[in-house]
Amino acid sequence: MSGTGPVEPGEGTRAREAEDGTSTALPARPPGRAARLYARRRRAVLAAAATAALLTGAGLLYATRPEGPQPPPTPPPPSPSQVVDIRYVGLRSGQPTARSHSFAFEVLLSVASGPPVTTTRLSQPYAGITLTSAPRTPFRTGPGSARKIVITMRVTECGKVPKDAGLPFLDVTLRNTRAMEDHSYILGPRYARDLSHVLQVACSNDFG
Repeated sequence: MSGTGPVEPGEGTRAREAEDGTSTALPARPPGRAARLYARRRRAVLAAAATAALLTGAGLLYATRPEGPQPPPTPPPPSPSQVVDIRYVGLRSGQPTARSHSFAFEVLLSVASGPPVTTTRLSQPYAGITLTSAPRTPFRTGPGSARKIVITMRVTECGKVPKDAGLPFLDVTLRNTRAMEDHSYILGPRYARDLSHVLQVACSNDFG
């Protein structure tokens, strides 16, 4: 019997045992292959994590960035009485006599700025006088424009009108997108003189 036995696996090989109990030497895997694969996967995972962290940080920086200067808030439009002016123009022809108790005059209504203004009511303070206008209320006047209004008054009861209208005024209701306001407009001394004159003519019998 010789001294030759099973072949021992040499360096760089691994043994595979057969069914009969004998072993066969096989080539071993390259010693650093698993480590290289692991290192490669680890680098890929770390790179992906770094990219995700960078994107998240950028998003947080954008979301929490200091805001730039904001435009000032838009101021509300002016109240209608602040932009509406009413001026007395004068009497119209065909003024009253002792028999005719109606008379008419013109005013100029202007809107300086802001949104359009709607005139919803025109009236006067004396109980013995009725008032109508052309155009009839309500009517609208745009900003930067003026409208001539013919106001017709009729004396219905002379005992309830003054003999001398000292400071007569018009009561006007105005509306725009800001507010609705009741405002009184004093039309000046010329209107007061003209109104006193036509009232004296219309009510000359009663006043006499």
